[in-house]
Amino acid sequence: MSTHVVLVHPEIHWNTGNAGRTCLAAGATLHLIAPLGFSLDEREVRRAGLDYWEHVDLRVWPGWEAFERELPRLGEPWFFSTRATRLFWDAPMGEARDVVLVFGRETGGLPDALHQRYRDRFVTMPIASPRVRSLNLSTSVAVALYEVMRQRRDATASAQATRSAGPS
Repeated sequence: MSTHVVLVHPEIHWNTGNAGRTCLAAGATLHLIAPLGFSLDEREVRRAGLDYWEHVDLRVWPGWEAFERELPRLGEPWFFSTRATRLFWDAPMGEARDVVLVFGRETGGLPDALHQRYRDRFVTMPIASPRVRSLNLSTSVAVALYEVMRQRRDATASAQATRSAGPS
């Protein structure tokens, strides 16, 4: 089972560093789709990832087209957007052997073309307050990654309980 986190055109180095640390903690691969709004050589990226950054399974892609060609081999994609209507916890993200969680840039989200092409794969995180437009990117990555882990744990526990019960 593999989990991939994709940041499409991330703009803020702190968010990318924090997402990298979360990916490492969850055993996920971090994919960054250029152009990036910062240099990966910036010490702030490494500082946000602390001393974990060198251990992050990181892949940098020259653009969405190059990444999209590889997407079918990586796993089942789920795209996160404040414009989506399906709640992320209602999506069976943990059912697929391999899953790809895709997030857009901090100031503009994912491009409209992706919304059109993958409309049935878009999910959102609920926000109760009308005063909040969106969650922080690195927070969203963490919530999504741990939801996948929770769903996989629940599926494993359910399968084990079924096997333990034996034939009825």
